[in-house]
Amino acid sequence: MLEIEKSEPETLAQRRLSDYPDWGYLLREYYEVYRFLSSGGSDRIRAHQRAVREAISRVIKSNSELRFDAPAHKPVTAHLKRALDEGRLERTATLIRSIESVQDQLTWQYGYEKVPRGLDKKYAYAELCGPNGPILTTEVILGLVLFAPNCTYPAHSHDGISESYICLSGAVSENHQGVYAPGSMIFNPPEHAHRITVSKTEPALLAYAWTGPQDKLAGQKMVFSRKRS
Repeated sequence: MLEIEKSEPETLAQRRLSDYPDWGYLLREYYEVYRFLSSGGSDRIRAHQRAVREAISRVIKSNSELRFDAPAHKPVTAHLKRALDEGRLERTATLIRSIESVQDQLTWQYGYEKVPRGLDKKYAYAELCGPNGPILTTEVILGLVLFAPNCTYPAHSHDGISESYICLSGAVSENHQGVYAPGSMIFNPPEHAHRITVSKTEPALLAYAWTGPQDKLAGQKMVFSRKRS
């Protein structure tokens, strides 16, 4: 008598970007934002925007693998609905809608071994694309960061990484050097120390992108700068 082989469960290798249209649309919306937002005449910002777009194109073309960890919430995600609702009214509304399509699959986390007292209730991030997934790649890191009202995100910097934030809703200031409203971009070159403060009355949702050497993207440690004594 012939034995009928049982089908194996779905493997990670079988989970491809083309099988999850909502994640593909999300990447495309990221690409469009980095295509159409002004560089403000800065050659460095323009080069960063181009690097992000080219990395996203490679991810899409390679039909990257997806790996889903268990969805996770943090106290600050109680503000997510408000942040998304406000973002629908802004120029990046199409990106907001793409985020809403995958929000139940997001893993919100802190990323730091030790989180300063009080920050655990006012901050969390969710990686969307990068070495940790869900869209697996070593080309670029894309994600979201959510701040509660009146949050202060302590000074930190990134070794070898160029970083940009795009404000999707709310308003933030970096190093007290300006106010960034929805549709604006903050650019931080490697090793640039930056501290973020948030409006007292509304949460802020930001999309971020990290570019740099693949070993730096894979091994980046998130630490806050120590205060000088």
